[in-house]
Amino acid sequence: MNKPSILVVEDDVPVRCLITTTLKTHGYKYLTASNGETAIMMATSHNPDIMLLDLGLPDIDGMEVIRSVRTWSNLPIIVLSARSEDSDKIEALDNGADDYLTKPFSVDELLARLRVTQRRLNLLASDGINSPVFVNGPLKIDFSAGCVWLSENELHLTPIEYKLLCVLAHNVGKVLTHTSLTQKVWGSTQENDIASLRVYMASLRKKLERCPDAPHLIQTHVGVGYRMLRVENDAAIPEE
Repeated sequence: MNKPSILVVEDDVPVRCLITTTLKTHGYKYLTASNGETAIMMATSHNPDIMLLDLGLPDIDGMEVIRSVRTWSNLPIIVLSARSEDSDKIEALDNGADDYLTKPFSVDELLARLRVTQRRLNLLASDGINSPVFVNGPLKIDFSAGCVWLSENELHLTPIEYKLLCVLAHNVGKVLTHTSLTQKVWGSTQENDIASLRVYMASLRKKLERCPDAPHLIQTHVGVGYRMLRVENDAAIPEE
């Protein structure tokens, strides 16, 4: 499996050196930028596979970098930031970030997040996400038939549960905020929709994990949202 190229956007020299040393040690190609304007220019000219983005940049805020990149590219963006409030995570994810890692973070966790994103890139490259049948470990979704199986046993889902599952499957490996999920499922972001989301998600997870040997498929990011994990080593990534 070819390693993706990484654009590291970080103005703190020791942190940037830690990240680049980690990437080099594990065989990743990388570019660096110390401010937002340079990051946007390099994303345009060098076409990296993944961006690691600090939010506290010296010229423009990292949120602006996300918004700018999202006007022309689906480049996966993993935010690395000392901002630990749920509101900051939600704003970054709603603006188009794919993941959010709070500083200080471990090298192992950073590498795990990169592997998750790489698998998602490989899935998109193989056009598997647009296939009429989605398979993730024991989970199989036939989009054309509207049917779901877990370990060859058909699951009986409500229309809302099925829609939720499909949205998560189409974004496997990506954190989806409560707001983005309610917008996709109900077409609105009212407070009662978020309350309903929690109820439906609890019911869906119960059905997906009802077998003793069923893998952990849906990860909760407390106060932020949910992510469907790729069944392999993703379960080792800690919840936030």
